Amino acid sequence: MQGRHAIEVGPGPGGLTRALLRSEAADVTAVEVDARAVAALGELADASAGRLRIVEADALRTDLAALVPAPRRIVANLPYNIASPLLVGWLRQAAAYESLTLMFQLEVAERICAAPGGGDYGRLAVLAQWTCRVALALRIPPAAFVPPPKVHSAVVHLEPHAAQPDPALFTGMERLTAAAFGQRRKMLRGALRPLLGAEDAEALPRAAGIAPDRRAETLSVAEFDLLARRIAARGAAE
Repeated sequence: MQGRHAIEVGPGPGGLTRALLRSEAADVTAVEVDARAVAALGELADASAGRLRIVEADALRTDLAALVPAPRRIVANLPYNIASPLLVGWLRQAAAYESLTLMFQLEVAERICAAPGGGDYGRLAVLAQWTCRVALALRIPPAAFVPPPKVHSAVVHLEPHAAQPDPALFTGMERLTAAAFGQRRKMLRGALRPLLGAEDAEALPRAAGIAPDRRAETLSVAEFDLLARRIAARGAAE
């Protein structure tokens, strides 16, 4: 963390904020929507010698990259009910961050890190692994928290790839994966028909070297990339 600007997003103040302040981060910006947590964080800010800044805002509606200069790292104990949309929003601008170290409910973490072919592999895995190197860094039992939650948790570490998709291609991949995984039992030609039409749902996978009778969970991230680019090129040509 030396010289990096840390952005913390999480449900309430506590050990994470203190740990970041004890690290070599140049400074810490805590984004918190709960006014009570903001007030509690104020005590830490007073003792931080200017290294802790508190931003009272909804992280879902906040451009975190605009809060601090580069190099930036996000470290977050995510509110589990909005963890997935937060992650996808940050992946859209992954190039803005050196890394994201995020705590999720264990089941969500496993979906993010899943490999093709398994039941956990889906839209989150494709979007995360398409834009980042992803690793499940730590599993955390309920007993590690006070009070203990009813679910297990896990920390996922994401390091953005040097080359990132442009915004239009990212949006296209979101639509592609939503359609492809929306009905898992369907073959690609059927799952993509509402998105592409019957003719292109057959032709575009073939043009990308992908049999249209395969199911989405069997496609690698690289194959999704090929298909997303074919679809983008088709749109540009229209």
